[in-house]
Amino acid sequence: MEEIKNPFPEPGNSTQEGAAAPRPEQPASPAPPAAPPPAAEPPRSATRLWLKVLALLYAGAIMVSFLVIEKAAVARKARPADLDLKQITGMVPTGKDAVAVVPVYGAIYQSDSARSWDRGSGQTARRIDRLAARKEVKAIVLDINSPGGTVSAVQEINAAILRARNEHKKPVVAMLGDVAASGGYYIAAACDRVVAHPGTITGSIGVIFSGANLEGLMKKIGYRPETIKSGKFKDIGSMSREMTAEERRLLQAMIDDSYDQFVGAVSAGRNIPADRLRADIADGRIFTGRQALEVKLVDALGDTQTALDMAGELAKLGKNPRVIRDSDPFSNIFSILDSKLGVFGGRVTELVTDHPRLEYRWQGF
Repeated sequence: MEEIKNPFPEPGNSTQEGAAAPRPEQPASPAPPAAPPPAAEPPRSATRLWLKVLALLYAGAIMVSFLVIEKAAVARKARPADLDLKQITGMVPTGKDAVAVVPVYGAIYQSDSARSWDRGSGQTARRIDRLAARKEVKAIVLDINSPGGTVSAVQEINAAILRARNEHKKPVVAMLGDVAASGGYYIAAACDRVVAHPGTITGSIGVIFSGANLEGLMKKIGYRPETIKSGKFKDIGSMSREMTAEERRLLQAMIDDSYDQFVGAVSAGRNIPADRLRADIADGRIFTGRQALEVKLVDALGDTQTALDMAGELAKLGKNPRVIRDSDPFSNIFSILDSKLGVFGGRVTELVTDHPRLEYRWQGF
């Protein structure tokens, strides 16, 4: 009999022998989320390169400095006969008569700094002494642009001026710049002659004691200082409490004594009676240069050349004398950085203080 084939094959059977049956389609599984891109690493190689460059430049600068110093030392020991270092004005003695210029700029304070460009009263006094002792220096011009400073610092420069005049017999002329008030005028009065611009601010003959009372502020912030002292005046001028009437009388006596010293110095230097100074001039008021000429605080109106000519004539060198400036390029560079950028302290250290001071200073500066 003929075999009848099942028209409906079972699902497991393949139409072709040996061929695998197709599987039903399944939905595709979702793709895994893409990994975030790796964070960009900092350019360490570039940073390291710049650090190496800076280190090499720093080392090179040090080496060049040592080479320059060494070559200068060798040159001093074995310089050619035709090289005359005396032609460098102000660096070494020249043997030619001249007028020296000493700048007195900014507030006058004592300084214990060893920096060669510093302008403390001690450094200024030593410059005056050194120049007065030099044989070729026949006169000195003080280029003053100062509102004054502490009493002792001003008096230190004043004493150096008097030594130059009395011991070394060198005439000294003061040239007043923008401001030469209080202690700035104190040192000018010690000079043989005083020259000012017509618009110079000068005068302010007087004394001031600067302090502060922060008692109210301390109470607000909850700060309460405790002071243990050996006597009732030991913390006089303290900023943590109000000053007593007895303390005011004591400080006023100090002010009066320092004021008498100021008046005496101006009276002797300018040949003006002390009574007239107290009555008409020395009450703390300021003057223009032209007003100061009228009351005989200055001798002439002019500029720096006027002062140099006057010093030359006093020293019997004539007008337009040879000039020695007591400075050097490195000192000038550091002085500019100090005053303009404040990288070495500058005026900030002059204005900020943690203690009261007795000053010959015009506070309007």
